[in-house]
Amino acid sequence: MRGVVLGGAYGDALGAPVEFMRRDQILARFGPNGITDFAPAYGRLGAITDDTQLTLFTLEGLMEAQERFEGRGICHPPSMIHAAYYRWYDTQTKPPPTDPEPYGGLINEPALWSRRGPGGTCLEALGDPDRRYGRPAVNDRKGAGGIMRVAPIGLYAARPYELAGQAAALTHGHITSTVASGWFAAWIGLIAKGVDFGDAAQQAWAPCRGKAPELDAALAAAFDLAASAPTDQTPRALGAGWIAEEAAALTLWCVLVAPSPIDAVSLAVNHSGDSDTTGSMTGQVLGAGLGTDWIPDAALGQLELRDLMEGLCREAERVFRGGGNTAKHNLS
Repeated sequence: MRGVVLGGAYGDALGAPVEFMRRDQILARFGPNGITDFAPAYGRLGAITDDTQLTLFTLEGLMEAQERFEGRGICHPPSMIHAAYYRWYDTQTKPPPTDPEPYGGLINEPALWSRRGPGGTCLEALGDPDRRYGRPAVNDRKGAGGIMRVAPIGLYAARPYELAGQAAALTHGHITSTVASGWFAAWIGLIAKGVDFGDAAQQAWAPCRGKAPELDAALAAAFDLAASAPTDQTPRALGAGWIAEEAAALTLWCVLVAPSPIDAVSLAVNHSGDSDTTGSMTGQVLGAGLGTDWIPDAALGQLELRDLMEGLCREAERVFRGGGNTAKHNLS
């Protein structure tokens, strides 16, 4: 989990300054290799975006679901994750509280009360006053805001494909988003069990083939392009990463073709598209298989909220191994 969270945050923070830049603009500003070190974004180096924020709230919701199940013997995990997303929504739409919330947890971290490019679909879906906890959003959106946040589900859920799809559907109602998110979480889970990156992607794809033709086409293209001569930039044929199947395909291609983990993240952020999301997802995949040793020490030292993230990961380990109390998190 530490590898997934910190790896994702590293890719997120590396891509944050260039998220809305074209590749030629990135190269003109940062040189022929593009952005390779943290640059200022949101007023600091190593700043995370909504991608990492929502990933952390996903993990918090999972932890609460686990504790409720252990304490009461019954739980609906999508509803617990939904409740966590509503707390994130508060951090994006309301002023910070003057007193700590008695609930505790992420909602009491002042640095999370900061807008970091939240997706319009997420805000719109979570702002619906008539929604019930756990109910899917009623829209036809498949933006990458659904798939980017589900990686923790791949490590802890008994059926990651199903739960990740349900979690994504809380804001993004298109079937491609649901299936792509399920595939991504299942891929993460298989990698964490020691399956090779490429083999894990194929195994995760098998049960969802035919359910979302757009995802099938995108993953097939990523595998085909990865089998040809590698290039020093992401293929335009795979899209820009703004929608679920493109983010999935770009992440897969970067992981398969890059000669090193750092090169994979570099490919994932130095393109004309959703650089922070593809960077974050690529970092999550690498972290699932490699832990954190591949992340530069200097970057870890600059990474925003590193201590909080590591504390949350330690607590998740306690919760899912049986023990600990998630009612009031000790995140430091």
